[in-house]
Amino acid sequence: MSRVICIANQKGGVGKTTTAVNLSASLAKKGKSVLLIDLDPQGNASSGLGIKRHEFNDRNVYHVLIGQKTIKEVVTKASMDNLHIVVANSDLIGAEIELVDAESREYRLKEALALVADDYQFVIIDCPPSLGLLTVNALTAAHTFLVPLQCEYYALEGLSQLLNTAGLIKKRLNPDLRIEGIVLTMFDARNNLSHQVVNEIQSHFGDKVFGAVIPRNVRLSEAPSHGKSILDYDDKSLGARRYGDLADELVRRVQGGAING
Repeated sequence: MSRVICIANQKGGVGKTTTAVNLSASLAKKGKSVLLIDLDPQGNASSGLGIKRHEFNDRNVYHVLIGQKTIKEVVTKASMDNLHIVVANSDLIGAEIELVDAESREYRLKEALALVADDYQFVIIDCPPSLGLLTVNALTAAHTFLVPLQCEYYALEGLSQLLNTAGLIKKRLNPDLRIEGIVLTMFDARNNLSHQVVNEIQSHFGDKVFGAVIPRNVRLSEAPSHGKSILDYDDKSLGARRYGDLADELVRRVQGGAING
């Protein structure tokens, strides 16, 4: 069985897609079979791996959600070994409207993933920066959710809303849903505020916070414009090393059977 992990934060600009792409790439680099699902209409996870989205206008995650294609029909190989992706584009904007009256609308992604449950060790879902039906589908399909949290003053703003939403989904749609953990992103070692935020989050959430802290890093920012993960763009950079550390930590958690409450 795959470990299905939803990467969610309704706050934009916190490193959500950067984490989805580079955690997936880091796991693949370590020999794990990974499926990355781009569930954001902006399609940044797709373009961040060099995927030409227009080539998938007739076979992407939108077609899976509305029942026109199976997930096996839309999966494509990424440039890195062990990594596959389901592409997204702006068609997804219409999916939320089209599914409003659909039967079992919250379970569309979960039902689709059942076909590939034994094909991958990890399924990583990159959610849009909202708590709409797409994110609800991801949280309903996932075993766990991982929250990227920016090391800035308003870091906790909106986190309680996400946790409340996850709690409702756990109660009504997915009783097995757990928090995988919180990943601190955009850490600036020269900034006292960054250190204060790290200390506050760690003291409040304890072992739910991953030890690997993702820094502000120019190479991480540049990589998507080249259509590459940080491992393909500059695997010696600090950003690449920290995402490697995050992948190691995640694998240890999974192998140890740890799923946080």
